[in-house]
Order: sequence, then structure tokens, then C-alpha cells
Amino acid sequence: MENDYGIPTAPVVTARFADYVERDKLSHGMALRFTYPPYPVGWVPRETLHRYIEGNDPITGIPITQEIDDALTRPLSDFERNFKAGKRPERPRLLEPDTEENLHRMFLENGWTDGLPIILPTEERVAEMLTGTDRKPDEYVGMMSVTTHEERLQYNVEKCAVIAVMAGCRPEHFPVILALGASGRPSMPSSTTSFASMMIVNGPIRNEIGMNSGLGALSPVNYANSVIGRAWTLMSICFGDMRPGATFTATTGTTINYNNMCCAENEENSVWEPFHVRKGYKPNESTISLFRGWNVIMLGMRPSETTREVALQVKGMGMSFTYLIDPLVARSLKYDEGFEDPAKLSDWVIEQLNPPMRRPDMVNFIVVGGEMNPFWVATDFSYFQTISIDEWIPKTGVKKDQKPLRMPEPVVCKDGSCGIKI
Repeated sequence: MENDYGIPTAPVVTARFADYVERDKLSHGMALRFTYPPYPVGWVPRETLHRYIEGNDPITGIPITQEIDDALTRPLSDFERNFKAGKRPERPRLLEPDTEENLHRMFLENGWTDGLPIILPTEERVAEMLTGTDRKPDEYVGMMSVTTHEERLQYNVEKCAVIAVMAGCRPEHFPVILALGASGRPSMPSSTTSFASMMIVNGPIRNEIGMNSGLGALSPVNYANSVIGRAWTLMSICFGDMRPGATFTATTGTTINYNNMCCAENEENSVWEPFHVRKGYKPNESTISLFRGWNVIMLGMRPSETTREVALQVKGMGMSFTYLIDPLVARSLKYDEGFEDPAKLSDWVIEQLNPPMRRPDMVNFIVVGGEMNPFWVATDFSYFQTISIDEWIPKTGVKKDQKPLRMPEPVVCKDGSCGIKI
């Protein structure tokens, strides 16, 4: 308003975010006159809010009403009229050589990690990671910021390779990492609430790189699931400029942020079309689908009234739902309850909840699990987008190690023997 139309404004932001706002003014070159009432403003009596307005700004000590009046009426100073945006200093491509211990300390103390040990991204390791795609190292991939106001930082293929190395990935995982980077979506957006994120991989690449979609798919029992999910977190920290208290304000945070909810869909044991096909892709295309929300709850499956019970249990969770359902549940829903496809099930869930502003496309179902028990994982996660992985895969196919790294496969006892020889 002030910059574009010359209309005086008096922005008001609670004192808890004063430092954030002052940095934001510098990055955008806007010398706005902010007023900072006390904090908090949520869940406090109305009388307390009135006292805030009648009192002083805790940052400046000036009465709140006087500060707002001055912001609207006092002429701009020369400093305010000529205020310029600050410039981010350029960072060198390479760090100075040092001992492994000192470099690990540098990454940790500069906030370039998730607090867990990383693989140091040496030139040799990054060069090896780059063999996982045909794209040039300096080719643009995307831009990211964990906030909606701060500068979005730009990154290329080489920088994505650095992240992939740090997370523990191999070149076979790199096309998935590049597709993630191309989304421009951080896994940890700045909010006082504590967002969690989820990615679901579909298509042939799931099996090519050994992703888990079955037993323990969301547990730390699979190499590809773990490092790909972690890479998204490290991207958010390094590319999204995630700094606790500065650009990241989740009041409690969530353990899901460590490597997010990352797995493949169990297409082989699903009775429905794969999720990416429902979003317009072909079955033989490889994709990632991204989701974000807060709540995750486990629900059991029982006959007849179960589906209605599941719908009612999530009624207060939010406006969108994404259900991860075991193949046993999917089969029961289709053959016992008559839901031929997820679209019919989404329509039915909406009818049961009957709230305003919900649409069937805000309720999604993905088949994940090892058929150990008929469970649902119900979330209030919103679906954001599905992105192609194929465009990042080399023309010669996924670049695998001579002996690909794999964790032990879960023991599946479908024949009842569990591998026991008599």
C-alpha cells in the first residue's frame, strides 16, 4: 500500500516477532513503522487485549495508540524515504580444507544440518552424486524459502547433489532429490504451529531404488525412504534458510521433521489405481506427491460401521484428510463395502462429515502397509502437488551401484512358513 499507492499504513505485529519483522524490513527495503503490542494475543481475555492497546509498546516504550497515530501522520524522514534493501553476501563454492572433525563441527555450529551426523560433501562425493542425472551441475533447479516473506534462495543441480551427499544418498536416489528440489516446497514452513510433511513415491523408480511401501514403510527400516526423506529436511534448512527463532517459528516442532513421512505407495497389493494415476499421470511414470499437515492418528478396521467411525474420528482434525490405508483395508473397502474406487470413498466421507467448504479432492487415500493388520493412518494433511521424477533420470536409466546398498528386507510370511525349514 505504502510503496505502490502512497497510502500511509500502520502495521501492527506482536512483540514476539519484532526481530523477525526488523530483518524483514531490511531484506525488502521497506522502512515501515511497526507497532509491537505485547504477546500473546491468542487465548487471553478480551480485557487483557484492551490493556495491551491502552499501554505501551514493550519494544519502544511509546504508547501503542500514539505510535499508530505517528505511523499514519508523521512525514517520512530522509532515512525512511531512501531506505534500501540489504544485500546477502555471496558464499564461496568451496570451504577451506580442514580436519574431518573440524568440518563436522563447522556444519553443526552454522546450522547447516538437522543435528544428526552427515556425510561431508567433498568434491569427489558430489561429483559421484552428479552421475545420477544427465543435467549439468550449474543448471537451475528451483528456489525455496521456509517463510512467505524472506528472499527465496536459488539452487542448481550441484547444490542439490551437496544436499544428497549430506543426507547419505547414492546416485540412484538423485533423480528423486532433484524432483523434490524442483517443487520449491520446504518440508518445514515457518509457522507458529508445527507443520509436518509427507512425500509419496509412485511408479517404477520405487522398486528400482529399493523403496519400501509395505511392512514398516514409515519406520526407519529402509535405506531409500530414510535418506530421501532426510534430504528434504536438509534442503529446507540450507536452501529454505531455516533458522530457529529467525525464520522458523514452530512453537513445539514435531519429530516428523527429521526425515518427514517418506515412503512409496504399495501399488502391487492395491485394489485401486495408483495415486499418481488418479492425478493424471501414466502408470509407468515415476512421481513424487507432496502433502503437509499437523495430525497423524492410527485407527483400526472393524466390519460394517468402521468407515463411518473413521470419518467421524477425524471430523475435528481440519479441512483436508489424507488416509494411508493397509492393503487389507483397501480390499475390505472395495469388496465388502462397495467402494469401487477412492473417488467414491472420498464422496462418502464428505457426506458423513457434511461440513462447509470441503470438496472430495480434499480427501485422499493411499495404499501403504504390509498386511499385518487392517489399520488406517489418518492425517489432516493437504495434498499439494505431484511432480515427475522421470525428467531427472539419465537417458541410460537409474544409475545404480554395482552392488546397491540395501537394508535387510522385512520377513514376510505369506506362505505361513516364515522361511523356517523342517
